[in-house]
Amino acid sequence: MSVTAVARKDFQDAVRSRSLWALSVLFVGIAMLTSYMYVEFPELLGGEEELSGVGLGLFLAGFASLFIALTAIVIAYKALAGERELGSMKLLLALPHTRRDVVFGKVLGRTATLALPVVLGFGAAGLYGYLMISAFSFVDYLIFLGLTVVFALAYVSIVVGISGSTGSTSRASAFAVGFFLVFELIWDGVAFGLVYVTNGFALPAAMPDWVFIVNQIPPSTAYTTAMMALIPDAMVMGDSAAAQIDAFYATEWLGVVVLVFWIVVPLAIGYRRFSRADL
Repeated sequence: MSVTAVARKDFQDAVRSRSLWALSVLFVGIAMLTSYMYVEFPELLGGEEELSGVGLGLFLAGFASLFIALTAIVIAYKALAGERELGSMKLLLALPHTRRDVVFGKVLGRTATLALPVVLGFGAAGLYGYLMISAFSFVDYLIFLGLTVVFALAYVSIVVGISGSTGSTSRASAFAVGFFLVFELIWDGVAFGLVYVTNGFALPAAMPDWVFIVNQIPPSTAYTTAMMALIPDAMVMGDSAAAQIDAFYATEWLGVVVLVFWIVVPLAIGYRRFSRADL
């Protein structure tokens, strides 16, 4: 299958890179340090809740979302735009690959590349947690690990979609960094601004319920909300905004829907533009 061939080639090229293994060592080190802090310094969590595998996952999630988002930008912004810019895309398409094979193969290959340090790092952290935490559920932790890989897929899909929408690596990197800045760093301000404008340029006494939907749009927020939907104990330990709202859309499963949106829609847009581009 051509998609598999493109993905395998992409991943094998990455595995031969020393930078990937350096990144993996760095991620393992940071994940182990974070796991150690969770176990040895429970006061960081307020000292009120029993240590558990779910708690460890929630503690790791904040660090993971930042690492995955930034790494996805670095490894994926050249996925299509770079090959178009260098002219190697024509050579790739001269093989028995369609443009669809190339796009989806790149997504799978880059996701596998990003998943490698994530699985190694969180696998090591989970093993440490299993040895040190009595209330450790392997099932819950594996769900957390699987959801983290899905989050990595979502970010790779976003960046590859951006890369497929332009033939310039400089524009691809600018758009990818811009996406990160808007949706991960300043989105709270965007939501606040929407409330201010829709309330007649004044602050309401209480935030309207629909702000919950707006707040779920960033991929990292959807990731943590989806964790509460898939792992029941995470809803108890985490701060669930949905529990405070009486509306049909106020559910943690909205996080799962948003993650699926980020996997599908940006990639579909990027593929459509790439399929019509003059190479």
